[in-house]
Amino acid sequence: MRSIKKQVLLKRIALTLLFMSNMAFAQNNSNNETLSQRSGFIFEFALGGGIISIEDSEGLQTFDKAQGAISFPEFKFGYMLNDKLAITASMPGMIYEFQDNDRHFGALIPSVQYWVKDRWWIYGGIGLAIDAPALYDIEDNLNDDWNFGCAVMASSGYEIYKKKNFALNMQSKLVLGRAFLENDVERDAVTFNVGLGFSW
Repeated sequence: MRSIKKQVLLKRIALTLLFMSNMAFAQNNSNNETLSQRSGFIFEFALGGGIISIEDSEGLQTFDKAQGAISFPEFKFGYMLNDKLAITASMPGMIYEFQDNDRHFGALIPSVQYWVKDRWWIYGGIGLAIDAPALYDIEDNLNDDWNFGCAVMASSGYEIYKKKNFALNMQSKLVLGRAFLENDVERDAVTFNVGLGFSW
């Protein structure tokens, strides 16, 4: 039963990403606007909302229940190798509730960003998953454990406004991660969000 619900959730997320990518690809550059020349270092922060689903191998929480969540702040740092390709480090993450405490499931992911068209980009990578207490909800011996593992991320976005070195984009992001806890316990997470990115 759990695996069926997990498959349905992943299929919905994949269809949403596909739909957003098709919309972005359908945009054309038929006007006489000059294409962007990207170079040097890039920085972005993003905020948004979405869903997170957590499953614990102890059975304390399962994928049967998805939670609405916020994704703030998310950061990205990188360097343009050419005007279409960048190597970056991304820090996605979402707040979730676990046993009446707020926690943060995030990651530090080396990644690659590629502009398929002048305003539409795709983005992905694999890196370190981090399951930690939300900074405002740390309690000694109750909600103070930090857990690490691995995570993979895929994202797509469209720049809805550009001026000089600044761009405002609409983006969606899917992160799959696993953190390893004490006593051989594993915590899996699936997050999907839609938000606004502010990049320079």
